[in-house]
Amino acid sequence: MNAPAQPLDLDLLAAQLTEGGKLLTAPEDLAEYGRDWTRIHEPRPVAIALPKTTAEVQALVRFANQHKLALVPSGGRTGLSAGAVAANGELVVSFERMNRILDFSASDRLVHCQAGVVTQQLQEFAEEQGLYYPVDFASAGSSQIGGNLGTNAGGIKVIRYGMSRDWVAGLTVVTGNGDILDLNRDLAKNNTGYDLRHLFIGAEGTLGFITEATMKLARKPDNLTVLVLGLADLSNTMDVLRTFQDSLDLTAYEFFSHEAMEFVLAHGDVPKPFDTAAPYYALIEFEAISEGVLEEAMARFEHCMDSGWIVDGVISQSETQAKNLWQLRERISESIAPRTPYKNDLSVRVSRVPAFLREIDNVVREHYPDFEIIWFGHIGDGNLHLNILKPEDMEKGEFFERCKAVNVWVFDIVQRHHGSVSAEHGVGMVKKDYLSYSRSAEEINMMRGIKRVFDPNGIMNPGKIFDL
Repeated sequence: MNAPAQPLDLDLLAAQLTEGGKLLTAPEDLAEYGRDWTRIHEPRPVAIALPKTTAEVQALVRFANQHKLALVPSGGRTGLSAGAVAANGELVVSFERMNRILDFSASDRLVHCQAGVVTQQLQEFAEEQGLYYPVDFASAGSSQIGGNLGTNAGGIKVIRYGMSRDWVAGLTVVTGNGDILDLNRDLAKNNTGYDLRHLFIGAEGTLGFITEATMKLARKPDNLTVLVLGLADLSNTMDVLRTFQDSLDLTAYEFFSHEAMEFVLAHGDVPKPFDTAAPYYALIEFEAISEGVLEEAMARFEHCMDSGWIVDGVISQSETQAKNLWQLRERISESIAPRTPYKNDLSVRVSRVPAFLREIDNVVREHYPDFEIIWFGHIGDGNLHLNILKPEDMEKGEFFERCKAVNVWVFDIVQRHHGSVSAEHGVGMVKKDYLSYSRSAEEINMMRGIKRVFDPNGIMNPGKIFDL
């Protein structure tokens, strides 16, 4: 849907925000709220609405239907697929003022919150209750729960705790019709037909906007301990994973290339884990709940050394050291950001990761030897992040065009390995043209049909995931 045919009456639009919401129209606000981290499309929203309540969101959706106005949801804008980009005169609906925790039940281990609650805010609230919200990623300080659910965000703990959808007990959504739905009523068991929660989780706001969510909390893990290991070869990632999983319940299994670590070290404030260089590194986290668990971890470490799978390693001796070791992985995106990376977020079955990564790495290096490649990811759940860095003397537009040619080769490999072109960042506009590499024509047609049911006028985040 394009911008409305008639000039938008901003006063009438602002009148929909009757419960404390506000409307922004300053050029700097349009630029800030109209984009996400992709920086590929120029933002051109007509205005930014910041509602305070579900009722205000409903009023905005009904107004948009009446005036044929397209809406784009905006959370922390940390997405990497242009799912929250407003490039065609849309109204951005930002949830940053809907940032309250509304209710908590210790007996149920449930917390009811608005969509604009920041991930770290929820994590800290859980900690205050002696509990744990395990969905975690580098952008936890700015990403919002609504955006996490809109893309079914995963992060660094998926190997133990699963994706965002696994922690949702209930949702309040405003559909493209302007209806308010209270989904699942926070029940652990509710076998009464279709569970519509899961249509909205991962839908990127194309069916409706999530305004409130009831999230599950877990027992707080005890004495989280981190190992960083230098891998002798990429194929050894699976040997090491199997060895540690045989006796330990891992909470994370991450990997990054030597080139990725070099960027982090050059960025400053992060110490080198050990002197021995390795082509790839694995980061393992587990609960050291007893001396016996630590002894078992060290025995597994020695077995990996004796087998020639790792060349060196270090284990955290304190919570501070564990956090420092995590910085080697979590600060990669920040450290390569000045190089304008072109990012691909891919996944395959865990067992296929080494062969999959080698194929992609070989193809990119063969066709573009002048491009630097940075690999990292959640290797324990088969999720890899391919980052191609822009040469400093290349114009951004030319660089992105050349990377689009790379996409075809990369996604051919993804399809051959029965993988996904988007593991956790959604489809948005960036991956829209490549959806068929992971979804059949029949599936895409069914998704279009579902959208027409919930959003018959096509006003909810149009042009994302697929075109109608």
